Amino acid sequence: MTAIGQPGLHDGYATDVAELCSDLLRIDTTNPGDGSGPGERQAAEYVAEALEAAGVRATLTEPRPRRTSVLARIDGENRDLPPLLVHGHLDTVHAEPRDWTLHPLSGDLHHGCLWGRGAVDMKGTLAMTLALVRAWARTGQKPRRDLVLAFLADEESTGEYGSRHVTTAHRDHFAGVEEAISESGGFSITTRTTRTGPDARVYPIAVGERGTAWMRLTAHGTAGHGSGPGQDNAVAELVHALSRLAAHRWPTRLVPAVHTLLDALDQTLGIRIDRDRLEEEAIRLGGLGELFDCTIRNTLNPTVLTAGQKVNVIPSRAHAEVDGRFLPGEQNAFVETVDRLLGPKVAREFINCEEAVAADHEGPAFGAMAEAIRSQDPHAHPVPFIQSGGTDAKAFARIGISTYGFAPLLLDPHLHYYAMFHGVDERVPLSGLEFGVRVLHRFLTAH
Repeated sequence: MTAIGQPGLHDGYATDVAELCSDLLRIDTTNPGDGSGPGERQAAEYVAEALEAAGVRATLTEPRPRRTSVLARIDGENRDLPPLLVHGHLDTVHAEPRDWTLHPLSGDLHHGCLWGRGAVDMKGTLAMTLALVRAWARTGQKPRRDLVLAFLADEESTGEYGSRHVTTAHRDHFAGVEEAISESGGFSITTRTTRTGPDARVYPIAVGERGTAWMRLTAHGTAGHGSGPGQDNAVAELVHALSRLAAHRWPTRLVPAVHTLLDALDQTLGIRIDRDRLEEEAIRLGGLGELFDCTIRNTLNPTVLTAGQKVNVIPSRAHAEVDGRFLPGEQNAFVETVDRLLGPKVAREFINCEEAVAADHEGPAFGAMAEAIRSQDPHAHPVPFIQSGGTDAKAFARIGISTYGFAPLLLDPHLHYYAMFHGVDERVPLSGLEFGVRVLHRFLTAH
């Protein structure tokens, strides 16, 4: 595909985005979620230096040593319009080097892709933003409205040292902001429109997220010798409760954005997705099915189980952690169902609980994003979708800011985007990043 050029956008952005992404990938910002790890300080300083070199004043904020975020602001052409927030996170999850083809901190360009932990989640997107800011500095161009920038710590945990910190300690930085863009949306999924028709590219733009309910469960029992009858066994009680949770079938419910997504896929593909058999349809549609398979119902998965210290000792308590996600408007019903399934002998407490968030999938912001993508790809079919996971959007929703998942990427059809998130051999096509810079330029100078 030949992309439409951007008038006045300096060609140097292509070199910039490769250098910026590679440099960021080589900085270790692993966030184990337990307070350890190297922190985001080095990456934050790198970002701040890149912004300052482009004439943009940057502020570092650090609620805990080395847990650092960067805040900045760029004046737009029309100061009367509400500012737009562009936010992203600096931290990454752990990567085991022995499992990777290239070292996860290599940042190397290999077979057209930049490799490293964070390539898609989400240092590649941060590099696109920085490359665009540097291109504007060279050309004298400006976004249409003021841009508020936030490069954040701690998204891969609870956001306590990142988005939650800046939305409280630096609330004034976001004054007047109503909408934002961030990760996990605007990427291409190549598909055949019909069995004999041409290929098309679907670009899902995230317009919401399911709510988060991370819970710690505790079962109490009677300690004793492992050879005894064990009639009040905390481990057994907890395992039975986890089995009930895992076996529960949550009912299907389609929120408006998912309705719109399915209708758009029907039209794009020239087929009819059976609303009564959505699980089977998600499997049949492959990558497109991943756009709705986790957002048509609530989910709950046991993830951590700890109990006991010795094989012949019955422990007095057992613990588990579960990852729960619920649809908009479902929080109370979700928690009531969980408590019923756990039963009276298992106690529940929240590790993290955040309401589902949503943005307007029929408003002008979504339309401007769709237009920006189509300006660079005439075969594009932008569609709304709900993210199955969670992002810093939840913290910004608390102060009245709606976030869209819009980190545009043109991907090779054989590169499985979702498998890159927290997966082995995470990588992002350089050509895809270059495409993203052009799309962001179009969107931010037009909207």
